[in-house]
Amino acid sequence: MDERRKFERTPTSIRVEIRHPAFGTIVGHTRDISDGGAQVTMESQLTPPVGTIVDVQFKKVVGPINQEPVAMKVMHCSKNTVGLMFIGSR
Repeated sequence: MDERRKFERTPTSIRVEIRHPAFGTIVGHTRDISDGGAQVTMESQLTPPVGTIVDVQFKKVVGPINQEPVAMKVMHCSKNTVGLMFIGSR
């Protein structure tokens, strides 16, 4: 299989809050992250549809890692795991 990724993945577990007006807030944890995006395992079975633009905030134990949510696009879904890609501002 050809590797199409442009950025090296780093395995990590960071709490993630994914927000969208259609479904509210979904909580999950990263499996890995790179300069291009993140793979997130959701705590519930609810996953946003592929192509959805969501607002994402990464959290540490106390407080957010990013003060303002970042826009990300859902690139793929599999069971309770989603692949998110960082996109420019909306």
